[in-house]
Amino acid sequence: MSEAQNKRLGFIGVGRMGGPIVSRLIDAGYELIICDANQEALTPLLNKGAIRASSPKAVADQAPIVLISLPTPDVVALVGLGENGLIEGSAVRTVIDLSTTGPGVAKKLAAGLAERSIVTIDCPVSGGVAGATKGTLALMVAGDKDHVQEIKPILDHLGKQFYVGAQPGMAQTMKVINNLISVTALVVTSEALVMGTKAGLDADTITEVINAGSGRSNASEVKIPNFVLSRTFNFGFSVGLSAKDVRLCMEEADNLGIPMPVGHSVHAFLNSAADKLGYQADMTEMIRVIEDQVGVEVRGKAAKPA
Repeated sequence: MSEAQNKRLGFIGVGRMGGPIVSRLIDAGYELIICDANQEALTPLLNKGAIRASSPKAVADQAPIVLISLPTPDVVALVGLGENGLIEGSAVRTVIDLSTTGPGVAKKLAAGLAERSIVTIDCPVSGGVAGATKGTLALMVAGDKDHVQEIKPILDHLGKQFYVGAQPGMAQTMKVINNLISVTALVVTSEALVMGTKAGLDADTITEVINAGSGRSNASEVKIPNFVLSRTFNFGFSVGLSAKDVRLCMEEADNLGIPMPVGHSVHAFLNSAADKLGYQADMTEMIRVIEDQVGVEVRGKAAKPA
């Protein structure tokens, strides 16, 4: 592979997570061939020098390494294995899947692409839009160690890598476990804040005490003060996608024969929140479902007057 080819990457899915990642890779000196159905998402990256391709196949015809960052397992399977998908590309040799698909689709994608001698690296990420922008993501990586080592310089621009195993799907299992823990903390902290507010406690004080004690979590330290107490609800990840991630975790738990009653309760709550607030509502907005049931509003000093 020539030096020019080695600096050429394909990228499919340039939304909230993919867009900042592509921007970082352009800044790092890579040539990006990009594809997304949303023209508005493409525009700022094209202005930075990225090159637009008309389909996943068109990306895979031009780039030996293609990264994908897509919202659902069905879309990942279609982009990878469907008509005009990556599997039909003439140049692609490695696909790095940054999406959260669950282990089943990760295995299906890897097996399908392997029939065309295309290597798949299972590489979901955690850290949100802020992490994608700053290059501080946690990257869970599964795949052949030699191939993982080859793409390490690319992933170094995105965050910290954690090698979890050789088999596709292992990183997906790690990711959905992480997401279950993360959203469970947000749900129970939201419930606690509503309870404290109903009892007459100050929301800022509740949060400060939790963060000084044993109850603290990413939810209480980051999501609650920045996006809930401020009433901005713009963390950047939808309640519908959160419900999808927990569903994938519950499906894998069922496959493994592991009872997870708390996880199933959280999944049911997320589905209810998505129904009431809308699939695209920010995940931090789920506290409104609990507030509406109780008749209180959790508002911090940072919130604008109602």
